[in-house]
Amino acid sequence: MDISFLIVTKHRAADLKVTLDKLYKIIDLSVHEVLVLIDGCNATEAIVKDYNWVNWTILQQSVSASPARAILYKKAKGDIFVGLDDDAHPLTTNFNNAVKHYFEINPNLGIIAFQEVRGLFNTDQDALQHVKTGEDYITTDFIGCGFAIKKSVYEATNGFPKWMTIYGEEPALAIEVLDLGYDILYTYNLQVNHRVNTKLRKHQGRNYYRFKHQLRNSIRYYLVYHPKPIKKLIRLLWHNFKSYALTDFKYFKMYWQVVFSALFSLRSILKFRQPVKRSTLLKQTNLKSISYS
Repeated sequence: MDISFLIVTKHRAADLKVTLDKLYKIIDLSVHEVLVLIDGCNATEAIVKDYNWVNWTILQQSVSASPARAILYKKAKGDIFVGLDDDAHPLTTNFNNAVKHYFEINPNLGIIAFQEVRGLFNTDQDALQHVKTGEDYITTDFIGCGFAIKKSVYEATNGFPKWMTIYGEEPALAIEVLDLGYDILYTYNLQVNHRVNTKLRKHQGRNYYRFKHQLRNSIRYYLVYHPKPIKKLIRLLWHNFKSYALTDFKYFKMYWQVVFSALFSLRSILKFRQPVKRSTLLKQTNLKSISYS
């Protein structure tokens, strides 16, 4: 099996249908497979019968994004795993061969980070008008809506962490890949259309759910991976207190909920502690980061 396309979904059946319909046009089921995990969503189960060529995993109770990915990725058989959000699909012509070619010409490549083209467009041709150009570069991270990782590299790591929820699992996998000595490449030449309503997101304002999970997972990230996490944790907590907790009572309340939860769960989190090499942290500092704007 050449490539496994892997998608975790919840509450977005209509978006998932679009993604699966797009994928069906570019895959060859003799060498490609599509695996989808439904993370505790009965409404999405209704479309399973319409896509019998998909390898479905159905969870009756939600476990959240990162543990769901950990379950799904263990089932993939391809030499290359392509991770997609349920509302994202490839735009690049000859996408599958292009992904394979990148790994073939660079044996030290662990992850390819695709260019994210955000927005709702009438056609893929319209989306391609918004593609940016530039030089590929080695980076520190990848965006979960579109990336590729070699199966051998993924299996050499601990995979997506079961001790995280959502918003933070990609950096956890990325730092383990870097610590193994592999590269993460950002390329403008492989694109995915992340079909989000950018105008709506701008007007949504405060995102309490994201704040809570990002703070929780960032604390755990430093506790697990950093040799000396105390300074990092102090900076993280001060920044979130100053920038969020002091500006809004709901943020304030969530901030202290996360802090006290971290204290009570400290022993269980430290069971996963796996400090990376100092050279890995130095490498992170010297590499160019991906722009998430």
